[in-house]
Amino acid sequence: MKKNKNNKTRNKLPFKERFRKNAIVYLFLIPILIHFAIFQVFPFLFSFVLTFMDWRIIGNHEWVGLKHWIYFFQDKLAWKALWNTFMFSVYYIVPTMAIGLILALIINSGVRFAGFFKGIFFLPVVTSFVIVAGLWGWLFGGTESGLINWLIGLFGVEPQLFLADSSQALIVLAGLSIFKVAGSTMIYYFAGLQSIPKDLYEAAKIDGASKMKIFWKITFPLLKPIHFYVAIVTTIGSFQIFDSAYLLTGGGPNYSTTTIVFYLYQQGFTNLNLSYAAVLSYALFFIILIVSLIQRKYIGKDTAIY
Repeated sequence: MKKNKNNKTRNKLPFKERFRKNAIVYLFLIPILIHFAIFQVFPFLFSFVLTFMDWRIIGNHEWVGLKHWIYFFQDKLAWKALWNTFMFSVYYIVPTMAIGLILALIINSGVRFAGFFKGIFFLPVVTSFVIVAGLWGWLFGGTESGLINWLIGLFGVEPQLFLADSSQALIVLAGLSIFKVAGSTMIYYFAGLQSIPKDLYEAAKIDGASKMKIFWKITFPLLKPIHFYVAIVTTIGSFQIFDSAYLLTGGGPNYSTTTIVFYLYQQGFTNLNLSYAAVLSYALFFIILIVSLIQRKYIGKDTAIY
């Protein structure tokens, strides 16, 4: 009751008095808000205006209404890029979460040199993507000199084209992203494992529960907030995949690795079709928003912190 009275008294203070008391807060907050408005809000709104215009780098701009939106729904390459992005997400999201959880369980199990293994598992995350992509390109070279081809050749398997094969290239790129990101996923899960009360495990052991039952009945359910966060982050990351396609395949072969962001890049920075690129960016925005809301409903519900 006393706290409510204090709040009412504070709200009745004149604006100048409140401003004087919180001046230091406004001093740091206003530049941040200005920066956010200039570099976040304005580009977001201006790009939406671009979708209704023919915006030319040189020359006069023209208002064209829904022309670019109509073309988007008729653009077969854009839909193929969306399908490639969706399939990349299928190859990428669940394996990334599963491998991250397994690595976290390993370093949380009390194994010797846990700190060393943690550093090894996390190393790809802090390594330049260009270097990791170059290594991946060498491993999956489509000739007999490629390391993976050499290894499978020991078992009598013929050399594979990998990045030059339409049916394999996207899977190889997904493997690259899994290798690059699994270490950061491991850290999220490791933090979640550390937060689970040890008493629960001790009680389960006293009741005679097996390790597998403890995992499925205690560990896995209590990691639900982490599952939700990692699912959101990996989903957004999978729909934004660009660098691996740009560095290793250039969107080929036969457009099999042309993702929506790579196609957006081609339209905006290669073809200088900024208006259509803005349409693609908004299409991607709405897709990610819808998928995130679905994940929020089915994965994020019944979690105490959300």
